[in-house]
Amino acid sequence: MKKFYLVFVSIMFLNSFLTNSQGFKNFITVEGNQLLDGDKTFRFLSYNVPTMNYVEDNMDFEETNPYGIPSEFELRDLFETLKLVGGNVARTYTIPVRNKNFPAESVTYVEGPGKFNEEAFKAMDTVLALAREYKIRLIIPLVNNWEWMGGRPNYADFRNKNKDEFWTDKQLIKDFKKTIKYVLNRTNTVTGIKYKDDKTIMAWESGNELQNPPAWGIEIARYVKSIDKNHLFMDGFFAIHDGNKHSTFVQQYSIDEPAIDIISTHHYEPSSILMIDNLKKTVALVNGKKPLMIGEFGFIGVFGIKEVLDYVIDEKALCGALIWSLRRHDSSGGFYHHTEPFATVLYRAYHWPGFKDGEVYGERETLKLYREKSFEIRNLDVPDITAPKPPKLLDFSETPKFSWQGSAGASGYDIERSHSEDGPWDIIEHNIDDVDTPGFDLYSDESATIGQSYYYRVRALNQARKSEPSNVVGPIEIKYLTRVDYAKNLMALERQKGLEIKTGDCRSYKEAFSRMHGEKKAEGVYVIPARNSFKEIRVFNYESSKEPNVSFYSSENGIDYQEISFDVDEYKSNEDNYDYLVPRKYVISNSLVDSNKQIKYIKFKASDTIDIVRVELEYQ
Repeated sequence: MKKFYLVFVSIMFLNSFLTNSQGFKNFITVEGNQLLDGDKTFRFLSYNVPTMNYVEDNMDFEETNPYGIPSEFELRDLFETLKLVGGNVARTYTIPVRNKNFPAESVTYVEGPGKFNEEAFKAMDTVLALAREYKIRLIIPLVNNWEWMGGRPNYADFRNKNKDEFWTDKQLIKDFKKTIKYVLNRTNTVTGIKYKDDKTIMAWESGNELQNPPAWGIEIARYVKSIDKNHLFMDGFFAIHDGNKHSTFVQQYSIDEPAIDIISTHHYEPSSILMIDNLKKTVALVNGKKPLMIGEFGFIGVFGIKEVLDYVIDEKALCGALIWSLRRHDSSGGFYHHTEPFATVLYRAYHWPGFKDGEVYGERETLKLYREKSFEIRNLDVPDITAPKPPKLLDFSETPKFSWQGSAGASGYDIERSHSEDGPWDIIEHNIDDVDTPGFDLYSDESATIGQSYYYRVRALNQARKSEPSNVVGPIEIKYLTRVDYAKNLMALERQKGLEIKTGDCRSYKEAFSRMHGEKKAEGVYVIPARNSFKEIRVFNYESSKEPNVSFYSSENGIDYQEISFDVDEYKSNEDNYDYLVPRKYVISNSLVDSNKQIKYIKFKASDTIDIVRVELEYQ
């Protein structure tokens, strides 16, 4: 099970920051309808990073708390990725607020009215310090309209009031202002700079997709400006277009109010034609009175995105656009994933430089295009892709099943093995990616010999070349091997009935991209590798039933089967903001089968709907 670690300011990190971070020379300012960095026009095409300062995607199979604080590795990976893709601005999501549906052990930023979690805010300190070091400007929304990560409904919950009272109730407004005052006046524990004095911040945003009345928007804008006269302020009113239920334009108060500097709008129309049409109407509505930007957009095809980006670049009334959304590497291996359940097709968060699982929404092509346009809008040449940095191989023992911390920009990895720490090294797996079901080891070496000792290392690859090798882990004395069925096809099964591979609806399966799906009476058979003895098998299944719905059988000859006992663990979460099914892990160990028999086959059978995302078979 993955453990989250609260971010702390290490001496090494502080020394690195003091050495490398020169910071920005200027605050971003406004002149007419343009943003300026000093006397130069400031424009951007970059990304929303909704989990920059918070983790809502800890989707490990055995994890019951999806929330946490990012590690320094994860934040550095994020900012390195933003630099690689040409990003010079990033929009966070919001300041997280305690949600009554969150697991009790979860960490948030605002734990109650005027009650703030210092350890969580240290993570925000690190975010700002690294953004300063990597030269990325930040847009920071102050509250969420929705319950995701906690926001308006949760401030109301603190006082046992209705979420719509947030806009008018004096106590709720006062509570929110306490958060604003705390955030703007906070002194960063890494840099020593007050947030309101930090040039890294491009703008404060009142919130994400707010449904506020004009009076509230004006009051909050003026309150922020009364504390912080350095930074720009952006209105977060729900100016969104999705071509279906919602088509709401920016409000006149946002255009007229002097305390509001930037106007933002969100676009999720089903085509670039509709999106550009609404953008043109918005440009005409604002009429050059203030800078205008696209705060969020996406969920259209690659060529549609190109049309929108070309329009943004050519329309000087638009200072920039931020696509939804980018996710980083996970410090336990692989990436964080996020499915967008409201999109018309399967869209997931982007991972640079794009991978096979993202082909359904054109991930590689979209990211390549977006990178080129990100430099074009700034009149810069697109830099060459450089070799990735070395990954970090994570510790393991007994069986060669392991993960590594990925390298920003790597498209694949070579797994290398040797009998000596000094080599020679053999490549035992070439160009495998690290986009896999969250929470599991990325690789299992079945070509090793039980009883032998080996050393392992990993190299990252991209179109430029290989990285230097990772750290070396070893010697590892191989006591048993692990065969893994990744549920990407049915070829790991000796035979099956009623099973199929399904993709999509990843959120319900905690972001597993593919799974073995079967209805009642579906079954599958695994064969124990020849001349080796069975040690343990683990089946990771998602179910909607109240009770376990898989049974298991063993056989010596593959014809005559006997039902066997198993252990089952359930990892149901109290979190109900998403439609998670129940994760159940079935474990059949050698001690649970007849020791007088030479088990050769293991069969599973469903008594209800099953969705198996992974099977691990250990043998020795």
